[in-house]
Amino acid sequence: MQKRLFLFSLVFVLALSAAFVQRPSFKIARLKYGGGGDWYANKTSLPNLISFCNKELKANISPREGTVEPSSPELFDYPFVHMTGHGNVVFTENEVQNLRKYLTSGGFLHIDDNYGLDKFARREMKKVFPDLDFIELPFTHPVYHQKFDFPRGLPKIHEHDNKPAQGFGIIYQGRLICFYSYECDLGNGWEDVSVHNTPAEKHQAALRMGANLIAYAMTSF
Repeated sequence: MQKRLFLFSLVFVLALSAAFVQRPSFKIARLKYGGGGDWYANKTSLPNLISFCNKELKANISPREGTVEPSSPELFDYPFVHMTGHGNVVFTENEVQNLRKYLTSGGFLHIDDNYGLDKFARREMKKVFPDLDFIELPFTHPVYHQKFDFPRGLPKIHEHDNKPAQGFGIIYQGRLICFYSYECDLGNGWEDVSVHNTPAEKHQAALRMGANLIAYAMTSF
C-alpha cells in the first residue's frame, strides 16, 4: 500500500519537472463518511480544483473525482482525499484502522470545515490518532509556499463566525498527513462563483491554496 502511494507521488514529481514526458492520470477523491453529515457538499468544488491544478501545475489529474468510503481498500488508490460537510461524522473501528493505515502509508487527507463540522471532525480524527493532536501550522510551513505564496496563511473565503481562517495539521513522523482548514471554507471558494456569489479574487485565492495542498501532498513523501 505504501509503495502504491509512493508511486503516485513519483508520477506527480516527474510531471512537474518534465512536462514533455507522457504523464499517466491519477484521481483524487471525496470521502463518503457516515454519521449523517453532508459529505457530498460543494458539488462543483473538486472538478474546478482539478481543472485549475491541471492548468497551473501541469498535472494530469483525472477530471472526474472519485468517491471513497473510509473502510474501503480503494482508499489507497487515491493520493489525496478531501472531506467536507456541515454536520455529524462517525468513523467505525474498521474505518479508523483503515484511515490510519492510509495516512501513515503516504496518503493525505484534507478536511475542510463547511461550517458545523469542527467538533465532529476533531472527535473522529482523535480516534484515528489518539496520541496526536491538530496543531496550528505556522505561516512559514511549506504548505503555504508551494507554487503560490500565502505569507499570512489561509485566505479567508467565507465569514462564518468572523474569526480568522486557521490551518491545522496532524504531523506523523515529521510529515503533515492531514490538513484541516477552519473558518475558511476553501471548498465553497472552489465552487462555481455563481453558487455563492464568491468574489473572483477569493475564488482564485481558494483555488491557489487548494493547488498548494495537492502539490504538497504529492511531493512530501
